[in-house]
Order: sequence, then structure tokens, then C-alpha cells
Amino acid sequence: MLEQYFVKVSTIDRIRACWLAPQIERYVEWMHAEGYADRNVLNRVPLLCHFADFTRQHGVTDLNGAASRVEDFVTYWAGQHALDWKSPVTRQKFLSVTGNPVRQMLRLSLEGRVTAHRPHRLFPFQTEAAGFLEYLRSERGLRESTVSHYIHYLTCFSKYLKLVGLTSLGELSPAPLASFVVDIAPSLGRSSRRELICCIRIFLRFCYRERITSKDLSAAVEIPQSYRLADVPRSITWDEVRRLLEAVDRRTACGRRDYAILLLLVTYGLRGHEVAKLTLDDIDWDRERLRIPERKAGHSTAYPLARVVAEALIDYLKQGRPEAEDRPLFFRMLAPRAPITDGAVCSRVAVYLQKAGIKVHRPGAHTLRHTCVQRLIDAEFPLKTIGDYIGHRSSGSTRIYTKVALASLREVALGDGEAL
Repeated sequence: MLEQYFVKVSTIDRIRACWLAPQIERYVEWMHAEGYADRNVLNRVPLLCHFADFTRQHGVTDLNGAASRVEDFVTYWAGQHALDWKSPVTRQKFLSVTGNPVRQMLRLSLEGRVTAHRPHRLFPFQTEAAGFLEYLRSERGLRESTVSHYIHYLTCFSKYLKLVGLTSLGELSPAPLASFVVDIAPSLGRSSRRELICCIRIFLRFCYRERITSKDLSAAVEIPQSYRLADVPRSITWDEVRRLLEAVDRRTACGRRDYAILLLLVTYGLRGHEVAKLTLDDIDWDRERLRIPERKAGHSTAYPLARVVAEALIDYLKQGRPEAEDRPLFFRMLAPRAPITDGAVCSRVAVYLQKAGIKVHRPGAHTLRHTCVQRLIDAEFPLKTIGDYIGHRSSGSTRIYTKVALASLREVALGDGEAL
């Protein structure tokens, strides 16, 4: 495989002379299979050879020992290429570009596969409240994704306590709790603020139950008042939907993929994660059906496969989807080859909304979901039918779309009011 990227025999000989040569060659084969550009392979292999030389100079000749020296090598390499860092972000990017190929090669060699390098987020109160996470999982029955939200918010809370000089949960009082909420509230949206306070209150109740604190301090953190149906759906008009679709360059593989994603969102009112989890098996071409197996309410839905959606999917499958044995429908365009995530679905919608010049609050996949529902409301479909169509658990979730007639309100605002 090295001969495919390096022309000079002497260069290949130097690569194969280092003690990590088998691991480097295997990593090159992996990059080739994952669709990495040639320039990435040409840039990464010399860096890996330098890492092999660095570890040998420090007496390391095994993979586990090499893994323990990655951070030392990154620091050394940054010192060897000391640049005038314009910002901490620039420096961090350089360190990431240096360390990631080495970590990928070692994970491929030690674990047989390459997974995303994400530092494990530790629970900040593990010493004093060790049983809290198990309480969330076992007693409250929360999913791991929800538990991670608790860890995130409690990490913010822990940092604030250290900042004000509190080193123990037993020292808590209403005053620092109130000041924490006042300080952090402006940086959060309404829903995030409410989630944060709910997490803190549940944590404080747990601390009191386990006698970590002498008093139940949960009442000192008030949940902000919210009103049902207070929000206005962030939908766009059908003319804006056409502008959005016209902004997609369907001549590229990325454009063909994104065009199919946008049509799925606005036609069926799907959520971002529902699109991301679609597989080839969910499309029944013979019966012209599209199946959504994992909805938020825990059920599945089958839709008629609209012709415009089918044509977009066929175009993507023939000229956009990479050749892969895996069954997911939508893949990333950049290496390493992996299924698209729900975050990527939302970000692609936001990109095209901006490109089309459509301004909307919190742009994302839900913008097109709201647009689909609003169009069904305007067509006077029953709420129960609409709720079933988009996968709502109760009609109360759909009712918010009926409280305003946006088109009528625009006419009133633009007129002189005499018609009233």
C-alpha cells in the first residue's frame, strides 16, 4: 500500500525501517479504505515515523508504552515547530492535528478499530455523592444521554463552587445557590436554564436524602416560570422552502445527499435523529413505503414514499452515497467514512437557510418539521391526524401550531386595520 502513495524506494525503505512500520502500513490501509485524501496520507506518515523515532529514543519498544508517550510527543513536536500562535485556538488546533493521527494508529493496533477520541467526562462530585449517577439510572430510569446532561450541568455547578471557595457540599447554603443561578442564567436559553435548575434541584434532594447536606436546599433554587403554548413555531413559508431547496448544489455528492435530507424533513416532518438513523432497509421500493422505526414516542411509522423524495434518494444512492457494506442511508462526505449524525443534519439545514437568506430563530431540522406541521394545519387536517403523521405522543404537542394564523396576522400588520 505504501507504494501507492510514495514514489521513491528510499522513502519507503525509511518508513519500513522504523519499529512501528507494521502499524503504520496497517494505518495507511485503513485510511485508504476510509476514503482519506492522498494529501492526508502523505502528511501523516512522516509524522508517525517521527513518533516512532521519538519513542525509541526514550526506550519504548511496545505499543502500550508508546500510547503513554503520545502527549509527550505532541508537546515535543509543538516545541520543535514553535510558531507565533495567533490565539489559543490556533495552538490547540495544531496540537490536535499532531496528536490525532498517532492516537488513531495506536487505537487501530491495540483495539483493532478506530473510534472517535473524546475525553471521558467525569462526574465532578464522585467523592462526596458517588451514588448519584446510579440513582439516576436505576431509580429514575434515565437514559445515558440524559445522564450526560446531568454531568454537564453539575460540572458547571462544581466549577462555580470552586470559584467562590466552597470545597464541600456540606458547606452549601441558599446564598451561593442563588448567586450561581444569577451568574449563569444570562448565558443560557430558556429551556437550557430550566434544565440546569431542574438538575440542580434533583441533585440537592439526593444530597439531603443521603445526609450529605443537613438541609434540603432544593427550594432555594426556584424553577423559572414557563407557560404552556408560550412559544411560536419557528416555521417558514412554502416559498421560502422552495428557495431553500434551490440553494442546494445538486451537482455534487454532498448536495445530492443534503437535498434528499431536506426533502425528508419537510415532507414528513421528521426529527433530525430520525433522518440520521435511516438505513437502506427502511426503504421498501416494491411497496413504495418509507419506514421510521425509532420515533421519540417509542413507536414506528410507515409513510407512502413520495415521488419527489424517491427521485432524490435514487439520485443520491447512484451518484452520492459512498460504496460501503454498512446499511446506514446517509454518510459523512469527509473521511473517516461514518454515518451522519443528528447534529450534522441540523447544521446542514442551518447552512442552507443562511445560504438562502432565510432568517429564523434557532435554525435547524425542527424548522422544517414545524413547516410541515404548519402546512398541514393550514390545510385543515384534524389535530389527531397531524399528531399521528409526525409522531407526536399527545395532541397537546400539536396544539401549539393552532394558536396563531401567521399569514392572517401578516395581512393585518401590513394593512390599515379597517377590515377588522
